Amino acid sequence: MKKLFTLLTLVCITACSDQPLIEDSYLDSDLTMAASIYLPEDYLISYANPNPTELESVKPVFIACHGYSATTFEWDEFKVWSEETDSYYISQVLLGGHGSNYEDFRASSWRDWQMSIIEEYERLVIAGYTNINFVASSTSCPLILELLATDFFNNRLAPKNIMLIDPMVIPSDKTLPLIGLIGPMLGYIDSGNTTDEDEYWYHFRPQETLQELYAISKIARKALEDGIKLPSDCSLKVYKSIQDPTTDPVGAVLIYNGIKTAQNSPIDVEMIDSDLHVYTRLNLRATISEKDISNQLNTFTDFIERTN
Repeated sequence: MKKLFTLLTLVCITACSDQPLIEDSYLDSDLTMAASIYLPEDYLISYANPNPTELESVKPVFIACHGYSATTFEWDEFKVWSEETDSYYISQVLLGGHGSNYEDFRASSWRDWQMSIIEEYERLVIAGYTNINFVASSTSCPLILELLATDFFNNRLAPKNIMLIDPMVIPSDKTLPLIGLIGPMLGYIDSGNTTDEDEYWYHFRPQETLQELYAISKIARKALEDGIKLPSDCSLKVYKSIQDPTTDPVGAVLIYNGIKTAQNSPIDVEMIDSDLHVYTRLNLRATISEKDISNQLNTFTDFIERTN
């Protein structure tokens, strides 16, 4: 997510209207929606293979969860990279309230966003899959942290691994905490997406959803301050871009200090030499470097190695 506010926005706040002008090509419109809504079997393993064989049921399943205002597109590159293997599965979750029109997004809460993650996890468990792993980017990270903090996995099948990419715990933009005060006057934020990005991310970000974004990041911070204990046989790793323009690297420190394994051991944190937010997504970037490509491939490889 790009920087939410600028000084110019704050100065001109009263000039903003409550309803944006939505073009037909925008994800925000009624004419464009995420393909995973009408073709869930192409994205979710619980739909594609609801009756796994005994051999299939023990293969790792990665539940891949995207960030605020995005879609499953954020994890397409991981899926494409994995196409030549049948040793694991990738289930791309579309967060609740996302992928449809502006009004649906506007009306959604962080609990709605989280529910899609819960539902796919539960469908996989009911189907008989036993090796479940989460890979989450940005805002999906505090959604999963909240599940851990509230002991959601107690008396349930615990995930084997949880991998968090650039978690939205502490925003880089320090004006986000003001959204409750200025949001109702602001109405919405224009993302400044390119034409290509408008197909996969909302062009306009309703202030109501920005309030939800801040709420779940605040809940995650409080949970980390109180301390989170992972379920037995569950590991967690944070991958954090050092110069992330959206999420503050201090958030990785907070997660490291706030989470312990069931054996009271520290979790893993890897600081990534990158200036991208969600550095694992390179498609549609204006420019990418050899280092960006290397970072992505090294991380994808690490995901797989952690399940072995």
